[in-house]
Amino acid sequence: MTFRPFLRFLFCLSSGVSLFFPAQARLVKLVITRTEPYEAGKSMGAVGSYERVFGQAYGEVDPNLSQNKIIQDIQLAPKNARGMVEYISDFVMLRPTDMSKSNGLLFLSLPNRGGMSPADTVLLKRGYVYLWSAWQGDVLPSDDSPGSKRLTMMVPVATENGNEITGKVRADLEVVTPTKTLNLSSGAFSGMTHKSYETVSLDNTGLVLTRRVHEADERMPVPNSDWAFADCTTVPFPGTPSTTKISLKDGFDPNYIYELVYTAKNPLVLGLGFASIRDITSFLRHESTDEAGSQSPVLTGNLRTVPIRATVMQGISQCSNFIRSFLQLGFNQDEKGQPVFDGIDAHIGPRRITLNIRFGRPGGGGMQHEDHRFPGTDAPFTWDTTTDPISGITGGMLETCGQTNTCPKIMQTLTSTEYRQSRASLTTTDSYGKKDLIIPDNVRIYLFAGTQHSPFSAVDPVTGFTTDHNPVQYGLRALLIALEQWVMAGKQPPASAYPTISAKTLVAPAQKSSGWPAIPGVPYNGRVNQVSVLDFGPGYQQKYLSGILQEPPNVVKENAYTVLIPKVDQDGNEMAGIRNTTIRVPLGTYTGWSLRRAGYGEGDLASLNGMFIPFKKTKAERITAGDPRLSLEERYGTHDAYVVAVQKAANDLVKEGFMLPEDAQAEVDQAAKSDVLKK
Repeated sequence: MTFRPFLRFLFCLSSGVSLFFPAQARLVKLVITRTEPYEAGKSMGAVGSYERVFGQAYGEVDPNLSQNKIIQDIQLAPKNARGMVEYISDFVMLRPTDMSKSNGLLFLSLPNRGGMSPADTVLLKRGYVYLWSAWQGDVLPSDDSPGSKRLTMMVPVATENGNEITGKVRADLEVVTPTKTLNLSSGAFSGMTHKSYETVSLDNTGLVLTRRVHEADERMPVPNSDWAFADCTTVPFPGTPSTTKISLKDGFDPNYIYELVYTAKNPLVLGLGFASIRDITSFLRHESTDEAGSQSPVLTGNLRTVPIRATVMQGISQCSNFIRSFLQLGFNQDEKGQPVFDGIDAHIGPRRITLNIRFGRPGGGGMQHEDHRFPGTDAPFTWDTTTDPISGITGGMLETCGQTNTCPKIMQTLTSTEYRQSRASLTTTDSYGKKDLIIPDNVRIYLFAGTQHSPFSAVDPVTGFTTDHNPVQYGLRALLIALEQWVMAGKQPPASAYPTISAKTLVAPAQKSSGWPAIPGVPYNGRVNQVSVLDFGPGYQQKYLSGILQEPPNVVKENAYTVLIPKVDQDGNEMAGIRNTTIRVPLGTYTGWSLRRAGYGEGDLASLNGMFIPFKKTKAERITAGDPRLSLEERYGTHDAYVVAVQKAANDLVKEGFMLPEDAQAEVDQAAKSDVLKK
């Protein structure tokens, strides 16, 4: 459905029911499109079977309400007969077939770029009601093949008195393999699955596409005859003209960062994504029927009272950045003044998100190599309210909810990647990296030591190294259950576990200070994603990551802040944080970082991937290779001794609250089945 017919449809719906609805913002109705047994009716322990419910949430937002005025361009969005701004969000729910067996916890898992993280069976066995609800209005619909369904949100286009709005958009374009055509403004992390803002003209006269190997290199122009606003996927260059795609005559080269500033039109009112998550959660928690009279999907069987007793939101990666902005902008207070979420797990995202910006692109990375000068890592960085002496900004993620008494209990969970790529140290230290900050009582911070952004094992073509497979699943699961008990029973979770200056486990990234061992064949240059002070013009509110960007930004001061990293031991494994069995009984070195090789921007950080560098098996092999790290033989002696070491580490983690007993046993069983030191 194109957007203009979508608006006409919504306005027809609105005019048909206006006599029955009071003039206030709300979730107008939930339409359930399909209900089916989950996993063929498989029983989830004592809770029994689950049902999967598919539907759409029809919402409308009052642009004049104090909770909504912060939404960028809300006053410029089309309004229905009641003066409301409308949206539609896809949602999916997993609910116990017998809702009386639910534990009363609504667990909202934010879709990442429209994709749903799989439900955890262990949590389902505890009676969780899982919810995925779309919030990102620039995600393109997917086909209906299994596993490819993306949840999408339809939001309006802002206009001024009915006229198109235009503005400058800066596109950073990078590829891993040679590519002819890219989406114009979607970026390295969004690829071809996100809408691009249309160029106002297909003529590239006066525009300059540049390329450079490294972020700090001089930008070298690409001749205008060598690129076009066009699609060359099926037609040779100059291809088929397109207002949303860009093609390069000889293709985009993985060795370069390409950049283009162009004039775009029709900005989406993306900030409605915050309101949609607020409103669907508040509705499911408090209301038994929608405005159209349909029963809430959490009411099944003979239930007449809403069974939801508490709410938790989990956001992973960019969705964690969404959470931080959601809290800072005041969306954890619903339109009746009630708290929305009782608990939060903000996983692997210590930044904020560019959702509340005109021509916003929430999928932007802000990494050391990709999208480097992208807003999102701006002061304030901290959970608590602090004053940043460099920018002069006073604020924090919890400043607004602290004023309205709507702050949730929060777990910030991190992998090692976030320290080098997302400047995680700035959330717990002062701007100069001289002292630790006091963390609020309602916040816990945990680093999963020696992990990469998303653990998996494969050879990374950008680096040539095997990625870091060190898992976070068991630790994250234990912490989510601890969060549940913190929210629902008041039981305190484990103390925070992350590197600090005072413990001398948070250090400067130079090789000597970091402790990095000289492992043969593994380059080390201390690269981290530095933070500069950028000026995006007078229309940009840096404190709230909102407003209108001036592109490109002016660099006020390069590398203004001090970014620190976790210190490592003699094996290159991190000393602080949650050290799981993989780190306590290591088979190699596990990192959350790696460096690009020749042909891929050599020496820069390689996106979000780390490395697994295995130990040699024997002492003789180690000495021959010149490897300073002890071999497996020197560490454990025998396979049985290795298994015993894993058993002890797993038992200790259970006692510390970072692993469930059944997961500890799974780790021991895996060690026993492994070929480590087997003859």
